Amino acid sequence: MAARKKTRRKTAAKKKATRKTARKTTARKKAVRKAAPKKKAVSRAKLTQSQHYDFVPIIDRPKFKLPKGARVAVMPYINIEHFPADIPGTSLIPGTSGFSPDPLNYGWRDYGNRVGLWRMMELMDECGMRGTVCLNGEIIREYPRIIEEGEKRKWAWIGHGINNAPANFIGNTRNPDGSLNALPEAKERKILEAVLGEMKKTLGRQTKGWLSPFLTHTDNTPRLLEEYGVEYLCDYTADDHPFRFNTPKNNLIAVPYTVEINDIPAFLNLGVSSEAFGDMIIDQFDVLYEEGATNARCMPICLHTFHVGQPNKFKHLARAFRYIASHKDVWLTTGDEVNDWYRKQYMK
Repeated sequence: MAARKKTRRKTAAKKKATRKTARKTTARKKAVRKAAPKKKAVSRAKLTQSQHYDFVPIIDRPKFKLPKGARVAVMPYINIEHFPADIPGTSLIPGTSGFSPDPLNYGWRDYGNRVGLWRMMELMDECGMRGTVCLNGEIIREYPRIIEEGEKRKWAWIGHGINNAPANFIGNTRNPDGSLNALPEAKERKILEAVLGEMKKTLGRQTKGWLSPFLTHTDNTPRLLEEYGVEYLCDYTADDHPFRFNTPKNNLIAVPYTVEINDIPAFLNLGVSSEAFGDMIIDQFDVLYEEGATNARCMPICLHTFHVGQPNKFKHLARAFRYIASHKDVWLTTGDEVNDWYRKQYMK
């Protein structure tokens, strides 16, 4: 009897201590909330951040979910580009890029369409991956076999300008005196209409996505793309989730793209090794996979056939792709499918 009373007293004491701790925790939370500065509404007209989308930090959004509870949506973007032989383009050795012809750099780039792409295709078939092709419009005329094989694999195609020569980029440049040399809207419309029109004619469907060559565009570009029926733009590499643009119809979204896990900046600007680039892909995946257990993420991997299609680099791309494909709860997908999912689940 005495033992039971002693046990009851101990239980009551524990409950009392628990309630006391809970009260202290609640008091601390209230104090933190009281101490936190109140958010002040600021007119967008006074902000100097991008006008094209609103700032919404990831901690202030509902948890992002993917089909079948996947942690990460892995999207290989394959840049398939045409460089006219008589116009300077991306160069491995800049010293000859001003020559016409420039067989050193032209041949290096052309390796991607002749050999590198097909090596990458076989790997992606093995891993169950499909490409989201950033397509120069002139590829359709110049290299029709690429279109045929991509269509067999149900790859997605997004517009990527006429070709990848700097002379045909969409964007505003600056004059030597610092003044803006704005691209006329009529010229930009002509470029967009040519690319989107040729893709629709060849593929038999409206192109859903767009990536500007070298991610350059004007302040008119989002509005014009929406007007032409494009649903997503990849130029802003600002997030792990899709987000809306501020366009007239509120119908254009960003689907994630990257300049970090991207072979051109990695090799030409940062000078990383082939092995290090493979490690970068794996490390990126590991972090996103862990975070995706509670808040799903998108992982774009942005590749150029004349870079990672080279054998020495391909070895480490293959290592990274096989590593990703070995994991469960991973959605191997395309930009088109992420766009469709986001619209269905979050834009009702």
